[in-house]
Amino acid sequence: MEQKFAAQLFTVRNELAKGIAPTFREIKKMGWAGVQISALPADHDPQEVADALRETGLRTAGMHISLDRLENDLENVLKEADLYGTKDIICPFLPKEYWNVEGYKKLKHSLNATAKKASDYRISYHNHAFEFETEIDGVSALEYILEPTEENLILAEIDVYWVKKGGRDPLSFIQPYVNRMPIIHLKDMSNDEAETFAEVGSGKIDFVPILQWGEKSGVEWYAVEQDVCPGNPMDSLQISLENLMKLKEVVFI
Repeated sequence: MEQKFAAQLFTVRNELAKGIAPTFREIKKMGWAGVQISALPADHDPQEVADALRETGLRTAGMHISLDRLENDLENVLKEADLYGTKDIICPFLPKEYWNVEGYKKLKHSLNATAKKASDYRISYHNHAFEFETEIDGVSALEYILEPTEENLILAEIDVYWVKKGGRDPLSFIQPYVNRMPIIHLKDMSNDEAETFAEVGSGKIDFVPILQWGEKSGVEWYAVEQDVCPGNPMDSLQISLENLMKLKEVVFI
């Protein structure tokens, strides 16, 4: 199972700005099996990323790509996916003008169109909490986007922290996405009233049943992301990985 643990690079965005290869080396040394591509410096060379992956042996747990690039630069996005050795392309966030009924309908149409054009790849959507603020056809906007039907080609990349932040139970929420969620985002919520980001295994979210569900339901990568860390992000990634290794032992009891 530890071969499915990946570090989401948004966590170490400041470190990446100082050097891609050194950051990858440190992540590999910790014991992570992969990285999820995100938050690379604006002037980065994709070949530099590919070389760092090859040098360290880290695998690619998908890549976060903006909606704008998916709609207007798909050819280059697919070239990067091939270069990094992944078939998973995830839309990670929406401009605020999309946070309404018409915006979500437009998004669903757009991502399905992208999935049809890029039929050899998997297109997913990563949530935050704002999608729970809009209702479409009697369900949240997130459930509308990720509707688990044969006609809907959009796969899920559920972020369990944001589901809980949105007032829903993460374990209950992921149930419909059996074999429709190749990557899940693991992020914990602090035990205090602030309910901010925390290292996996140190907060309010019970990860054991989530991991057990994932092992039965087609999850290929558990990507750990911590948007804000209390200190050095590398220390937070280390704590999360150590806790995941302990949780793994409980999962298989």
